[in-house]
Amino acid sequence: MREPEKIPVDGPAIRVRNLVNEIGGELLHDEIDLDVSYGEVLAVVGGSGSGKSVLLRTIIGLHKPKSGTIEVFGRNIETLTDDQMHQMRTRCGVLFQEGALFSSQTVFENVRVPLQEMMDLPQDLMDGIASMKLSMVGLPVDAGSKFPSELSGGMRKRASLARALALDPSLLFLDEPTAGLDPIAASGIDLLIWRLQKGLKLTTFMVTHDIATLQAVADRVAVLVDRKLRIGTFESFRSDPHPWIYAYFNGPRARAVSAG
Repeated sequence: MREPEKIPVDGPAIRVRNLVNEIGGELLHDEIDLDVSYGEVLAVVGGSGSGKSVLLRTIIGLHKPKSGTIEVFGRNIETLTDDQMHQMRTRCGVLFQEGALFSSQTVFENVRVPLQEMMDLPQDLMDGIASMKLSMVGLPVDAGSKFPSELSGGMRKRASLARALALDPSLLFLDEPTAGLDPIAASGIDLLIWRLQKGLKLTTFMVTHDIATLQAVADRVAVLVDRKLRIGTFESFRSDPHPWIYAYFNGPRARAVSAG
């Protein structure tokens, strides 16, 4: 098996400069700059249509920007060869919005997918890794043999997270990890993300609308507003006078989170 390239320890894990995105000819992101440091959790919030998920997909190479540069692990993703892009993706785990589990496969088979696609491993070793990842995210043993439709929403999120962790990534991308969950299940996912990030020393880029998740998990917050990106913390944004930012960070849900 080919030895993976060493991950640089200097500089940010993700570096975005002058990023411009358009969707259908309409400007979505205008000259965005962003650094994500190794070991931190950065959460991206913004109103509907602000392009939070598009930004995530652009960074992982699934959406081509109009202009700008994106570096992951110190490498410009636009200049990577297919083999280098493959190497980079083995170090990244992604939990897509709605989980994106394959409905025709069991949970166990879903978790094995990245291992089968990205690695050359014996079947018994892949089986062992998949079992370990399911245990890591708090799923019972019998969940592995079930199909996604047989699981609760919270369990499906955990299964999707197990798949995202299958390759032991250094960099984890989470797109709305608590969307559609009740408050108890959402709190469970928040705690799981926090524990995994601390235990595995992950760098995490997370898109969310859930203000409770920001308070529980995020080191820094990036707000997409007016096609720009503002960086700060939960507390610093509470005094920001921008109408959307003020309403989001000082609304009833934000006050309830802060009071709790």
